[in-house]
Amino acid sequence: MRWLDVRRHSLTKKGATRGRGSHLSADGIALARLIGSGAGPYEHVVTSASPRAVETAVAMGCAVDDTVEMPSGYVPEEIPRHAQWGWAEPYRRLAEIVREGRAAAAVAEAHRAIWADTVGSVAEGGSALLVGHGGAIELALVACLPDAPHDTWGTPFAHCDGVRIGFTGGHFVGVEFHRAPRSPVRPD
Repeated sequence: MRWLDVRRHSLTKKGATRGRGSHLSADGIALARLIGSGAGPYEHVVTSASPRAVETAVAMGCAVDDTVEMPSGYVPEEIPRHAQWGWAEPYRRLAEIVREGRAAAAVAEAHRAIWADTVGSVAEGGSALLVGHGGAIELALVACLPDAPHDTWGTPFAHCDGVRIGFTGGHFVGVEFHRAPRSPVRPD
């Protein structure tokens, strides 16, 4: 069995200081450091090409091996931006959308392929880390485990939330959610 840890990027700067690519805030760096202190080791680390994803992996204490352009999980006319936060059972709803086989299904498959390629590059028993974005992680997760009990998975991914998923025989198996700590200084 190989293991893939997937994390949503950490907290970003807001307002005029946000900048292009939404760089991490000081709170975001602190949160990623905290998460990184209990994570790994990783044989392979991949992030989206966005600075906030790369910065999250680095703040976690990881060297980034590769960056990948990852399509947005927000698909016009299928999944509006941040819609998953308003759904009572977001993963069940996303699985229904993926089963419809339209544009969101293609995005989910693109992410599933990136995840499989990332974890497939590590040795048996090894682990890889992928840092991505909210909206896309949830969509990819239902594509990786289409027959899982999606209605039991809870809330969408907040900053630095993660999942550990097994990979064997070319298929993803099992899922373990890792929610990042929430503090009063962290706006959600």
